[in-house]
Amino acid sequence: MELFLQTVAGIFVAVILWIMLSGHGKDYAVLLTLGACCMAIMVILRILDPVLDLLNRLQSVGNLNPEWISVMLKAVGIGLIVEIGSLICADAGNGALSKVMQLLGTASILWLCVPLINSLMTLLEQILGGV
Repeated sequence: MELFLQTVAGIFVAVILWIMLSGHGKDYAVLLTLGACCMAIMVILRILDPVLDLLNRLQSVGNLNPEWISVMLKAVGIGLIVEIGSLICADAGNGALSKVMQLLGTASILWLCVPLINSLMTLLEQILGGV
């Protein structure tokens, strides 16, 4: 909880600095935002360590296919990266790149899910073929 509160305080400081810098030079304000986002991502990864351990335990207890957990975690990671990147593009004043980044993230997640969809199709063929 302490790490969370420290990170929130750091983000508030970054926002105040961003407000002060945005009047003088938008370039520095965008770099400040990028740095604050990188700091927050490092904290997020540290906070999510127990969740990863839980998912690994769930995988071993439930005898789940490790590929499914991997795809899920990669999709969440892509979503987070795209959301942050899109917001940074929007803050920099480039709405078009922000939207393109969102489309790229959607396409990447769909591409990532192709093996799962193929597995599902194979399972459906087996089930329907046995009827």
